Amino acid sequence: MNEQTGEPHKAPEPSEVQPPARPPRVPIFNLPPALLFSLCLLIFIYAVQALVLPDDAVSWLLITFGFSPHRYVAPLSQQGLELFWTPVTYSLLHGSTQHIVFNAFWLMAFGAPVVRRIGRLRFLFFWILSAAASAALHTILNWGDVSLLIGASGVISGLMGAACRFAFPADRRPMAVAHLNARLSIIDALKNRTVIIFVLLWVVGNALIAVGIPLVGDSDQEIAWDAHIGGFVFGFFLFSLFDRAPRPPAEPRGTEKDLLQS
Repeated sequence: MNEQTGEPHKAPEPSEVQPPARPPRVPIFNLPPALLFSLCLLIFIYAVQALVLPDDAVSWLLITFGFSPHRYVAPLSQQGLELFWTPVTYSLLHGSTQHIVFNAFWLMAFGAPVVRRIGRLRFLFFWILSAAASAALHTILNWGDVSLLIGASGVISGLMGAACRFAFPADRRPMAVAHLNARLSIIDALKNRTVIIFVLLWVVGNALIAVGIPLVGDSDQEIAWDAHIGGFVFGFFLFSLFDRAPRPPAEPRGTEKDLLQS
């Protein structure tokens, strides 16, 4: 039985051709929101520091939020309360465009897999504690020093250490998603050839910095290599405290003073 309402001997009109579906848009920055927010915050702070604030205000900003080991030998009655927040806030400041660009590049490279694995809240605590660990080692090795430490390199080194625990699996699976790999134990990570090569290159880079050969930036500006070590050791050995069981991949939708830089 024909349910069409047209004339009996008239051929049915062909249905309208639908335009092909548009492919899903690929975001310009395929970064976790927490990491993208962190990058924007660092860039915003530096932009205000470099383009808006006068020199006196920049000096106040660095002194108030930069980290100095001298605060832990000076009597509390002779200083403010900066010693309580500067072990973290120094990681939000940068000293030059090269400094922040270099740190932003490495933060995207190693922060993305760590954030995807541990989530934004754990990432926040990881940032705070890795910054504090970097500042702590810097303080131990530079007790009473009046120089100021700024930069996110200690946190980035912590992310590098954390990535060594899962981003370089022993079994080389093609097209594997890094943040879904099983976590390596400390012993297994130290037996992993890729991890060993990465750590050796990282150590060589910091050794060059320690003897005054920077990898990037102004060669006249001293770099706090010891803060890098503090962050890396924290991330490598304590990553399991922040780790969570990796989530299975989602089903696809259809076709879809002296200033030290760290």
